[in-house]
Amino acid sequence: MKRIHPSLSLLVTAILAYGILIPQLGFYWDDLPMSWIRYHLGVEGMTRYFSTSRPIWAYLYQVTTAVLPQNPIVWQVFALFWRWLDAVVLWAIFIRLFPNRRSFAFAASLFFLLYPGFNQQWVSYLYAHFFIVLFFLLFSWYAMLRRWTMPALILSALNLLMLEYFFLLELARPIIIWISLRDDPAETREKIKRVLKVWTPYLVVFLLAIGYRAFVFSHPGFGYSLADELRKAPLETTGQLIQTIVSSLWQTAFAAWALMFKFPSLGADGPRTTMLYGFVAAAAGALTMFGLWKQAQGQERGGREISWALLLGVVLMLLGGPPFWLTNVPISLGFPANRATLSFMLGVSLFFAGALEYLPARIRYAVLVIVAALASGRQFLWANEFRRDWASQKNMFWQMTWRAPGLEKKTIVLVNEHLLYYADNSLGAALNWIYAPENHTDDIDYVLFYPTNRRNLSLEPNVPFEYDFIAGSFKGNTSQVLVFHYSPPKCLRLLDPEIDSINRLIPDETLLRDAASLSSTAPILSEQTSRMPDVYGPEPSHGWCYYFEKADLARQNGNWDEVVRLGETAFALDDHPNDPVERFVFIEGYAHVGGWKKAVELSVESYKVSKNYVGPLLCKLWDRIERETKNTSERESALLQEAENFECKP
Repeated sequence: MKRIHPSLSLLVTAILAYGILIPQLGFYWDDLPMSWIRYHLGVEGMTRYFSTSRPIWAYLYQVTTAVLPQNPIVWQVFALFWRWLDAVVLWAIFIRLFPNRRSFAFAASLFFLLYPGFNQQWVSYLYAHFFIVLFFLLFSWYAMLRRWTMPALILSALNLLMLEYFFLLELARPIIIWISLRDDPAETREKIKRVLKVWTPYLVVFLLAIGYRAFVFSHPGFGYSLADELRKAPLETTGQLIQTIVSSLWQTAFAAWALMFKFPSLGADGPRTTMLYGFVAAAAGALTMFGLWKQAQGQERGGREISWALLLGVVLMLLGGPPFWLTNVPISLGFPANRATLSFMLGVSLFFAGALEYLPARIRYAVLVIVAALASGRQFLWANEFRRDWASQKNMFWQMTWRAPGLEKKTIVLVNEHLLYYADNSLGAALNWIYAPENHTDDIDYVLFYPTNRRNLSLEPNVPFEYDFIAGSFKGNTSQVLVFHYSPPKCLRLLDPEIDSINRLIPDETLLRDAASLSSTAPILSEQTSRMPDVYGPEPSHGWCYYFEKADLARQNGNWDEVVRLGETAFALDDHPNDPVERFVFIEGYAHVGGWKKAVELSVESYKVSKNYVGPLLCKLWDRIERETKNTSERESALLQEAENFECKP
């Protein structure tokens, strides 16, 4: 039977692991601000953004974004393509170096494709460009082995000038050249000369790249200098460096693979996700088994050539670390720090594929099938987490536009940290995308922050505040602030300064109770100026949260009849509030139109959720109702009931 090319097996495996949920995925983390800067502030904005770090890399973005639209599905496919293509080129390199070890080459490329230490494949706009740069390096090695010197030199230079992640991996080139000459009958001295002859032009390119980084553009780093630390405390710094190296090698080479043993939970993930996980794992395992059967050549286990593969793997791992070890950038398996594992993926994949070659064939193939199945399943589960985060983020902004159809320019929005794969400046980009779609200048209209991340932001009123997006800047004041709390399935809720400053249902660590005093409805415009991007569509169905948000907007405008009308519709739904405070707007609405019985009834329902937590909030609400409504006998009766039921102190 004709052998199926490994590239096809790798492609199907990549789709199983990363691609099934692509239609439901979006932009994450740095994708949002970077794509917003490029597509909305233009090439000039992107150039400014990269001006302080990786300016050559900016040209790559200019090429890709000139072709691809600001559509997350397109970028997800694009990133998947480059991840797969890197794996194929890696397989081609190993076939050139170890032509009699086809199953080894397949295993190494499969490990690279599914490496579970990196879970950010779906941050597609950003990491597609990482994988393109890695492709430059890999194809440079392959072109060198094919003696395509000029393309190899150009691609080597592109890798070295664009990104520091794979910079030192270039130094593995002489070892690759040596391995390619290992069967040459020439004497060792003669082979060394040949290695140096082939390597010399690449060494010149490497030295020129060092000169560029030293004298033309130096990455600003992260405020850490190893040389300075060594001068201050040589022994302590050296010990810490050794500990960091050992820890990062353990994390990336061993602990990373343990992540694939985290299985779905039927209760937390649901039956559909659990079944899909089983399908992905079974299909990837079966595909790997078939691929290995087609690649097997009956080679001997181990062997001298596999020793070279192990050596190259170790060297690549050691060369992957210095960009982080020397700058004290943490390397861990958590998000987002596991981006550093990109530098180790090649070495780890090669090392483990080589180590497996020392096992008997049946055991080796069984291990590979299990790894492919579990690693594919693990990546699928991460994809599902990203899917949920995108859905939650979209819902948050839809609810925000229902509550605030328009915003005054220079508004600061504060919200609690509630999403796994978004920083606050990520959401700030989305806020501008939605509320300032026509602003293409470097004068930024809005910012969104987590108070826990922005300790330099005063929570006192009337304090000027500036924020630099690099591509543009924001200048505002803490007297123009909206403070939201969002904890799905609860609705997004604009905090009420009078009530939420004592609301213990809002966790202390969010700092939102401290910020609640800044919250105001003044920046909210009733006319619709926001515009949801197409990728945020379609609009969610109008459930409880839609009517809650619209009622809160009507309350802001003093339209109490509209609040009650919306309440009647909301309470008739097959839906319900998930936060007792969500009833408050309707309590207030019914009170203002004389529906005192309904107002008391809703208050009692909220009170039952938590007497200690909700009682003081109801007392505050009824104090305001007493101030703002006309004195009638029905009102006095309701106030007496409120004081008795909720133990409010006069």
